Amino acid sequence: MTDTLPACPECSSEYTYEMGELMVCPECAHEWSPAEAAAAADAEAAAGVVRDANGNPLADGDDVIVVKDLPVKGAPKPIKSGTKVRSIRLVSGVGDHDIDCKVDGFGPMQLKSSVVRKA
Repeated sequence: MTDTLPACPECSSEYTYEMGELMVCPECAHEWSPAEAAAAADAEAAAGVVRDANGNPLADGDDVIVVKDLPVKGAPKPIKSGTKVRSIRLVSGVGDHDIDCKVDGFGPMQLKSSVVRKA
C-alpha cells in the first residue's frame, strides 16, 4: 500500500481512515477535511508560528524546559533533560534553530523548538 493516511491532528493516532471527503480518527472520533487542515498548516507556517515539542505555540519571553539530553560541542557534559531556560527569543532564518537563549552553565546558544516544551 503506497498511499499513507495522515495522523489525527487531535490525538496523533495513526489509525485514521477516510469517510467520503473527511478523515476520521477511531480513537478520539475527530473528523477533519485534509484540504482544510493543509490550508490551515500553510497559513500557520506563513504566519511564523513556532511550536514546542508538545505543539504549544511559543512567544518571545517564554520559559521553556529541555525535553531530552542535548550534547554540546566543546562542553564536557550535555544539557540535561529538565533544564529550565528563561526568557527565550524567537529567531527566523537562522538554519533550523529557531530559539535564541542563555542556558545556565553553558551561556548563549540556539535551540530547536522540537527539543523544548513550554514551562
